[in-house]
Amino acid sequence: MSKNLENIRNIGIMAHIDAGKTTTTERILYYTGKNYKIGEVHDGAATMDWMVQEQERGITITSAATTCKWKSETINIIDTPGHVDFTIEVERALRVLDGAVGVFDSVHGVEPQSETVWAQADRYKVPRLAFCNKMDRVGADFNNCVEEIKSKLNKVAAPIQLPIGAEDEFDGIIDLVEMTAKRFKSEDLGASVVSEDIPAELRDDAELARETLIETLADYDDDFAEKYLGGEDLSVEEVKAVIRKATIQDFFIPVLCGSAFKNKGVQPLLDAIGDYLPSPLDRGEVKGVSAKDNETEMTRKPEVGELFSGLAFKITTDPFVGLLTYVRIYSGEIKVGQNIHNPLKKKKERVNKILQMHADKRTELETAKAGDIVALSGMKFTTTGETLCTDHKPIIFDLMDFPESVISVAIEPKTAADEKKLLATLDQLQIEDPSFSYRNNPETGQLLIFGMGELHLEIIADRLKREFKVGVNVGKPQVSYRETISQPTEAENLFNKEQAGKMQFGHAKVRVEPFDCDGQIVFETELTKKNLPEDYIAAIEKGIRDTAPGGALAGYPLINLKVTLLEAKFNEEESSEVAYVIAASQAFMDAVRKSTLELLEPIMSLEIVTPADYTGDVISDINQKRGHISSMGAKQNKELIDAEVPLSELFGYSTDLRSKSQGRASFSMEFLKYQIVEKNLAKKVLESKGIYI
Repeated sequence: MSKNLENIRNIGIMAHIDAGKTTTTERILYYTGKNYKIGEVHDGAATMDWMVQEQERGITITSAATTCKWKSETINIIDTPGHVDFTIEVERALRVLDGAVGVFDSVHGVEPQSETVWAQADRYKVPRLAFCNKMDRVGADFNNCVEEIKSKLNKVAAPIQLPIGAEDEFDGIIDLVEMTAKRFKSEDLGASVVSEDIPAELRDDAELARETLIETLADYDDDFAEKYLGGEDLSVEEVKAVIRKATIQDFFIPVLCGSAFKNKGVQPLLDAIGDYLPSPLDRGEVKGVSAKDNETEMTRKPEVGELFSGLAFKITTDPFVGLLTYVRIYSGEIKVGQNIHNPLKKKKERVNKILQMHADKRTELETAKAGDIVALSGMKFTTTGETLCTDHKPIIFDLMDFPESVISVAIEPKTAADEKKLLATLDQLQIEDPSFSYRNNPETGQLLIFGMGELHLEIIADRLKREFKVGVNVGKPQVSYRETISQPTEAENLFNKEQAGKMQFGHAKVRVEPFDCDGQIVFETELTKKNLPEDYIAAIEKGIRDTAPGGALAGYPLINLKVTLLEAKFNEEESSEVAYVIAASQAFMDAVRKSTLELLEPIMSLEIVTPADYTGDVISDINQKRGHISSMGAKQNKELIDAEVPLSELFGYSTDLRSKSQGRASFSMEFLKYQIVEKNLAKKVLESKGIYI
């Protein structure tokens, strides 16, 4: 692997579903010589869509990693999913990447999941390029795509290329930095790029677009602005240097165009990745905290001579190697056979193998260094988002946030043999995918699996049957409701009993009140360490947090609460952590049950694009589903409808929408918030679970 950090690019390809991410990645692999032929998504032959479920559906489900070389750069690429159900894959990829390419459909512009993934990239401050793909399609509109990047994504953006023609007349690109035209020979699948003069009829447009680009960059760099305003000639190198600097500092988004499927525009995109996206050196030192004292900030420089540190961002199961832990190495180096340290788990891990991945294929390496993205085998304790480092001066990098699962289905094993394998397999899937979980429902005795949407759970069930050979029966999807309270209450509990021949003493008095905290529980204490030792305060918090997921009404997790510890008695001889856990748990539940309990349901943000002829039917259907329209507008000769609709009303919505629009409307949705269910509907939900109030 490359030893020169300046020449490494760790990038992600991200976009809305069906914008052409995987097709673009396939062309990159072909033109860089990594693949000898082009695999097409629609044929189920794309290299990066290696799972059976991906090939059958023509979509990306899991992020796949590969490495290729272009000119002097080594490019580590992660191709991410575009479907909202698999947004966790984008989240954990962006956490460790230095740069990203946002792919847009030139016909549809900025779509809902594009906005979601760009918000994720904003959170991690990842520099980006924009590639307006599908310029060969009917309705392709490059200028509209650029304007939507500016307005919908709130970015400073300008084209560094212009298309030559559009739709079936799309014939190449104009490079606004070099001021040349580039065309791609169809005889060798676009591998040969011919540079020529800009066509005379497009010269004025190109001059105007370049002027806009230069003016945008002048707003960023004062020296550059001075030269420009002074009428001096600006060299290609000077323009590239300012684009690079502005892009790396996340001030500016360079916009490129092409048609990956028609093999046009991919090599200039590769050039732009090398020219404008950052190397690990450009991203600079990585911040974390000391494992011994989380108040002390520590850093690691992206240098091979530094102490080793890295972040585990993905866990997968390989049929030949076993559990693989994908790691971004930020500093230092590791070797096969070396012991490394997990500071969160306080465990040693042994590096059995270091693998460079190419989708589901792998190459064994002896060492891996700062800037590399590799898969390690032999990790027994490490899970997604955890830091790996040396045990000398251990560091912990920021943990990842994982989204809330909003949907569940009941599953049951078909045979006794399946029953033995099922729980172990679900444990394995949970390690691989932090947005997936499972638990037993104490009310019904059913085993429930939870995920991000219907497709997510469908894929999980399919993998259980085909990949892990576990026979299961799968029920209908169920909404993952939540519980909360409407008035503040207080309660206390004293636990003072003999257990295992020793008296155990614990006491807690708490106040519980409604609190809008984004689906969480906030814990506060009015006590100090002088009133009660810190370990016992932590035990009280643990008792509350461990109890909340069980609910108080129908077994749904309690959320949006603030719990304040008001008082806790202390007995120096008999106080114990376990007693405080029990006392706090009981006091918390007593307080919750004193209040009025409310049922909360997940509300989804729905975006529908429909021909105008069907707008009335679509809106009427949303109203019948207890939804309301947030906004409406026109988009590419169609109506764009934004709505908020309860998830319980949206099962099978794709079929409903097809029938309402003769198959011509499309939609996307994502979780928005939890909202109180009306009394009569809450009563029906509870009665369906055998609970009568």
